[in-house]
Amino acid sequence: MNQDTLGGIFALTENARANAMTDWYDKKHEMLNRLKRAEGQLRGVQRLVEEEDDCEKVVQQLAAVRKALDKVFYKAVTCALERELEGQRVDIARIEKYTQLFAKYG
Repeated sequence: MNQDTLGGIFALTENARANAMTDWYDKKHEMLNRLKRAEGQLRGVQRLVEEEDDCEKVVQQLAAVRKALDKVFYKAVTCALERELEGQRVDIARIEKYTQLFAKYG
């Protein structure tokens, strides 16, 4: 069953659909940039290990990579929730607020 066969219950207006797509592309761009930064950080960690650098530096950089990946993860979870709840009466700002809290303290 697709959206059209559900009698338009979950159908979006063309304007809402366009806004949702623009929002998705913005989030996609942001997530890809974060992933590229994390990739660069991870290459730096590999270099530190190859050069047998100080273990504390390695651990510090690994923590930074993990934090960067966590931020991407929570951004993706937010996006999934927003897409799932699209068209329903939900305060998207509250969803984003709580996923930011998860990202910060999770």
